[in-house]
Amino acid sequence: MIISHKHKFIFLKTRKTAGTSIEIALSKFCGENDIITKVTRKDEKIRSELGYRGPQNFYLPCPKYTLRYWRRYQPGRKYADFYNHMPAKRVKSIIDRGNWETYFKFCIERNPWDKAVSLYYWRTRNMNPKPNLLEYLQTVDVNHLSNFEIYSIDGDLAVDYVCSYENLDEEINKIGEILELPNKTLLPKAKGATRKDGRDYTNNVGFEEKKIVDRVCAREIELFGYNY
Repeated sequence: MIISHKHKFIFLKTRKTAGTSIEIALSKFCGENDIITKVTRKDEKIRSELGYRGPQNFYLPCPKYTLRYWRRYQPGRKYADFYNHMPAKRVKSIIDRGNWETYFKFCIERNPWDKAVSLYYWRTRNMNPKPNLLEYLQTVDVNHLSNFEIYSIDGDLAVDYVCSYENLDEEINKIGEILELPNKTLLPKAKGATRKDGRDYTNNVGFEEKKIVDRVCAREIELFGYNY
């Protein structure tokens, strides 16, 4: 995720929505006081090669420590509490109220059935033997299958704009215009080579798989009018 004081925006990173590519691209515009969370070593290499800012300022300031932190406090140790896929409710509880209320908040959402297939290929990439899609969906954490809790608070939408993954280049250009970023935002390719099966999700998602996704992702399906 990114919190940019320089350009007054908060990017909430959702799962399997090209979030890492967006995060790397937005790093180009960040200032020294902005919050940028870590990505994988491979993706940090991409960011470094592009000459963009890497992870910074993601440690939680002492005044924001909860009782849980103070119980395990050690002098000189810093506690990281800005992290990938951090939900809006947690972000709001940590940052200044004025920043939360005035900064432009946005995220990305994706067709939930297509997202489920993408998550399956990513999470099972190193498994041997590999479960089939239905077996995986029957055991996956619902918070990994659905992004709704990342961009909502108590069931209500908590961001100013939700980009459509299906029209991502157009959406990111629109975000650049809203934020008045100085250059066009070009997306690097991160985590894009895992899914070898390029068929439409309808070729992977059968009746039983669809039922699981329908149930877990019911809120975003209704909110954005997704159709199978």
